[in-house]
Amino acid sequence: MIYSFPPFVNAETQILILGTMPGIASLEKQEYYAHPRNHFWKIIYTLFDKLPVTTVFEEKIKVLQNHKIGIWDVLENCERKGSLDIHIKNHKPNDFESLLKQFPNIKKIVFNGKESHRYFNKNFGQIKGITYYVMPSTSPANTMSFENKLKIWSTVFYDL
Repeated sequence: MIYSFPPFVNAETQILILGTMPGIASLEKQEYYAHPRNHFWKIIYTLFDKLPVTTVFEEKIKVLQNHKIGIWDVLENCERKGSLDIHIKNHKPNDFESLLKQFPNIKKIVFNGKESHRYFNKNFGQIKGITYYVMPSTSPANTMSFENKLKIWSTVFYDL
């Protein structure tokens, strides 16, 4: 059984980015999106003109929080061989009902890939007052170019 990380959200969070479950590299480092070829942090830093991307995880989280963005995963735990979402079995979702009550400023949920959206939708459906965006996965398993991922991800953050 593998377990996700705690959410990085605060009272200012308006946008919540959701992955499905941390991959092997992330679990080993105990940091979200730790695989060196994952485009997540490069996309975030490019969108907010903060390049180069720091190697200090706490500083990465500050960049998100300075832009009212939080991160978490749809699943609390599961069984999975490797890092691919298609190998997930026996999953348990995180408690979004409590999270959204505790942090009512969250009005947008951005899914990092179709699988995170699928698992969320299967367990929670549409939650009133929340706008949803399904972005291409930033995982290296998604072979879409960085430039195309960035262009699509930028549509969510254009008004920030």
